[in-house]
Amino acid sequence: MEYVIGASLALGVGLLATLVGFDRDRALYPAVLIVIASYYALFAMMGPTHAALPMETASLIVFAALAVVGFKTSLWWVVAALVGHGVFDLVHPGLVDNPGAPGWWPMFCLTYDLAAGAYLAVRLLVARSPRP
Repeated sequence: MEYVIGASLALGVGLLATLVGFDRDRALYPAVLIVIASYYALFAMMGPTHAALPMETASLIVFAALAVVGFKTSLWWVVAALVGHGVFDLVHPGLVDNPGAPGWWPMFCLTYDLAAGAYLAVRLLVARSPRP
């Protein structure tokens, strides 16, 4: 169920952002990427110990840096980072012991990230295609 909810939520947020014009500002998806990447640090703070916080902060810094690069150069970096964060979600439980993270979170976040990355990629391709 977390897969369906993650993908549906990402597509719903993307559609809403497009319909109301939020995504006309190139800062939207880089900001979303930073927020997405910050959740594991939040979970580290919510856990019974904060032992996971240094590793979670390091990963947050990497994804925040990619968001900045994408904002400054090309949103394709943000697409790649969203997909990359989805892959990170897939392997995260094996890399970092973060007892504050809900058990369903990696699957939810994986599908959210992949759907958000795909949505942004489609938006970029549509914006680039010639108009008749």
